[in-house]
Amino acid sequence: MKTMLVFSTVYTFAVLFVSTTAEPKSTSCNEVRAAYSSKGFNSNDVPNKGIHGTHLKVCPQEYSCCTLEMEEKLSQQSHSDLKAPISQLSTNLQSTFKQRHSHFDQFFRELLDNAERSLNDMFVRTYGKMYVQNAELFKHFFQELKRYYVSGSGVVNLDSMLSDFWEDLLERMFRLVNVQYEFSDAYMECVSRHTEQLKPFGDVPRKLRLQLTRAFVAARTFTRGLALMPEVVNKVSTVNVSPSCVRATMKMMYCPYCSGQISLKPCQNYCLNVMRGCLANQADLDTEWNNFLDAMLSLAERLEGPFNFESVMDPIDVKISEAIMNMQENSMQVSQKVFQGCGQPQPGKGFRSRRSVKETGFTGRFRPYSPDARPTTAAGTSLDRLTTDVKKKLKHAKKFWSTLPETVCVGERITSGDDCWNGTAKSRYESVVMGNGLANQVSNPDVEVDITKPDLVIRSQIAVLKEMTSWLKAAHSGNDISSDQGEDDEDGSGGEESGSGCDSPSCEVDRDIYFSTMATPINPRLVKMVHQDTSGGVRVAHGSMALALSALVLALLAPHWR
Repeated sequence: MKTMLVFSTVYTFAVLFVSTTAEPKSTSCNEVRAAYSSKGFNSNDVPNKGIHGTHLKVCPQEYSCCTLEMEEKLSQQSHSDLKAPISQLSTNLQSTFKQRHSHFDQFFRELLDNAERSLNDMFVRTYGKMYVQNAELFKHFFQELKRYYVSGSGVVNLDSMLSDFWEDLLERMFRLVNVQYEFSDAYMECVSRHTEQLKPFGDVPRKLRLQLTRAFVAARTFTRGLALMPEVVNKVSTVNVSPSCVRATMKMMYCPYCSGQISLKPCQNYCLNVMRGCLANQADLDTEWNNFLDAMLSLAERLEGPFNFESVMDPIDVKISEAIMNMQENSMQVSQKVFQGCGQPQPGKGFRSRRSVKETGFTGRFRPYSPDARPTTAAGTSLDRLTTDVKKKLKHAKKFWSTLPETVCVGERITSGDDCWNGTAKSRYESVVMGNGLANQVSNPDVEVDITKPDLVIRSQIAVLKEMTSWLKAAHSGNDISSDQGEDDEDGSGGEESGSGCDSPSCEVDRDIYFSTMATPINPRLVKMVHQDTSGGVRVAHGSMALALSALVLALLAPHWR
């Protein structure tokens, strides 16, 4: 009897002990109901009291405030909660570089428009209606520069275009400084073939070709790099997470709910392991992403220095004027060399030896240009300001993908110290934190990662970044090796390589490509024009300065006489 009494007493105490320990779990679902409802779910899904969790697939199978249906809904919620901070970070990055691309692109396009407008205004003031009537040569020149900027070497071969421009200019001028002769098309083809050897425009075409090629290749490639960044970020950030990642995130974020501990946050290292497992493929993008950013930063330095698009385009009207003056001053020597190489031309018929200044509309004055004046009107800014700003953004974007776990596992999302959720209970997290990247997840204790199946979208973006990096490095040397057909390819013949061939650090200090343009009007020397007299005799006309310069203008602007 005593034995039964003792047994009964012990049993009673045991029942009381179990009931007192289980009771908090069985009566703690009110807070869970409120928290669950705040996520937009039906509060009726939550049981009134804790139930045994043997039905659960993710969370610990103890007494729980979660049903299987709740666990599935919270798993979906954890998927959204995982994507939210990554999406926000990615959206911010995309927005930053979409804006920078827009700023640079607008700036370069406005510089081209401003340069064309400046040349037109200068030549209209200087040459009057004669320029207006024959401005197609320069209009075509700027059209081709704009087409190259937009579409690249697949549409416009910059070297060939510049050669054609100078040949056309030489042909027009040569006919008029030798207006007393008649030239056939075949004869002018001979003249054009020897443009490079004759150097009628001095060293201006060579210098301008170097400047334009390097500046345009750098500007175009840099803006393409800026345009690529948001595209890559968008594609990589929308990669779907694996089911094992969703389960791991659910366990980390919402299993504390099921145990009634809604305020319990995951341990920081636990969060890092989950995020590094979930974002392993994205982290593998980091190496090529950083290489790409380094190449962008290096090209930005070129844009600030020897490949400065702004310093090339702003004074281009004066540079072309300088070339014209060189031809005018050297016209007699050039003509003699042509006559020796291509033969003596036939005298023209009905040659008129004199034209008045009024007929040509020429004032004899060039617009002064100071190389120290740096324009700031294109897009309301300057290239120096744009590059200073974008370099800061590029540096800040480095290691974006590999640091995503650290960026996510901060603040209110985690708890520092030992009073945190470790995946099973409120206690210290003991596991070692894995490294970044797919290969390092083979032993991840919290996420099952198949390291043999890299994400194909991310691998394709790695290849895209590698290719763009090679283009940026080539542009750094003044070469265009891009293989695309451009945005408005008309008859693209493929991505032929063109450029300055500048492969050494000497490009940094290649002073030879810079012009020393006078800040005062140019006063050309007088030249003697030899004309055939109607009686068969030869007479030499010593014209005034205005008349001599008018011959120059006619040389530039008179229509082809074929």
